[in-house]
Amino acid sequence: MGYAKERGKLEKLLIRIVSLNTYDEKNLVILNDSHEKYSHTVRILKNKEPDTFSELYKNELQEIKSGKIAIKESDSDEARQNNFLLYKDSIVRALEKTIQTTNETL
Repeated sequence: MGYAKERGKLEKLLIRIVSLNTYDEKNLVILNDSHEKYSHTVRILKNKEPDTFSELYKNELQEIKSGKIAIKESDSDEARQNNFLLYKDSIVRALEKTIQTTNETL
C-alpha cells in the first residue's frame, strides 16, 4: 500500500520546522501546529496499517507531548530555549522515522 500523500504532508512539515532554532511565540505556534498535523497524519497511517504504525503513534507522540509540556513548565528563558530545541528535535525525529517507515512499507 502506498503512502505518498501522507509522506508528502510529513515532508512539508519537516521542511517547515527544521530551520526553527530560537524560542519565540511565533516559532512555538509553528511547532505546535506541526505537532497537531503530525498527530493527525500518523493517526491516519495507524488506522490504515496498525501493525506498522502503532508503535510510532504511541512512542513518538508521547515523546513530542513530553517536550511540549517541558516548555510550559520552564521557569527561565534559558530553560525555555533548551526545551524548545528538544521539542523541535523530537518532532523532527518523529517525522523522519515516519517518513522512513512509509518509504519502507510498500
